[in-house]
Amino acid sequence: MHRGKGMKFVGDSRIKANHKMPNVPKDYSEYPGKTEAFWPNFLLKEWMVGAVFLIAYLLLTVAHPSPLEGPADPTRAYVPLPDWYFLFMYQLLKYSYASGPYNVIGAIVIPGLAFGALLLMPFLDKSPERRPSKRPLPTAFMLLTLAAMFYLTWESVVNHDWEAQKAMGAIVEEVEVDIDESLPGFAIWNGDTGEQAKTCIGCHAADLKGGPAAPALVGNKLTAEEVEEIIHNGRGNMPAGAFAGTDEEAKQLAEFIASLKAKE
Repeated sequence: MHRGKGMKFVGDSRIKANHKMPNVPKDYSEYPGKTEAFWPNFLLKEWMVGAVFLIAYLLLTVAHPSPLEGPADPTRAYVPLPDWYFLFMYQLLKYSYASGPYNVIGAIVIPGLAFGALLLMPFLDKSPERRPSKRPLPTAFMLLTLAAMFYLTWESVVNHDWEAQKAMGAIVEEVEVDIDESLPGFAIWNGDTGEQAKTCIGCHAADLKGGPAAPALVGNKLTAEEVEEIIHNGRGNMPAGAFAGTDEEAKQLAEFIASLKAKE
């Protein structure tokens, strides 16, 4: 006969009712492997494992701190990028049927259908089976969802310009420059005068610190002649003929940009 099976235990009147018994695990002889006390034996092991992972995470944050970006600047172009676990939604909103005038479909309708199906699954599938092969409908929906999330995340990663993203949030060294607002080129820069139909601020920013598509102009080492050459013929991402003003205005603008030298 197994211990505790088929036997009846009675109390002993010689032992006081309020006597504190030691923390002895209950007799679970019929359930092998479950004879450990929850407190403190089981919790102690859980805390030890949790402490190991916590220390590992702390060491990871020290060795690889979070990548910081420059302070927010409304004058510089910046395209925010969500964290990796929302990249599939970010990619979904790029498609024509889920963006623009149909943005509500990509932002509310499609996610709402997915979460609604998940909430209703306990009511739609009441089968006692737990094997995936015996539950074809929930298994198919789950595999389809995982495949869609994986595909959209992959598409978002491979089609994103990570170099431009890094440049947008780069922390640039502050350069002290005396801006002479009395120069004629300053008014041309701001688009306040002349025949210029396209302002330079859109690419180089109002603070002259540049952006993803254009370099910073403060602290440049160019001469007025070199700047004028770039204005007319372009360089890098700047196409030729972007400046719509006269030659005299281009010369004045070049003199202003060349004056933006860093303080010694």
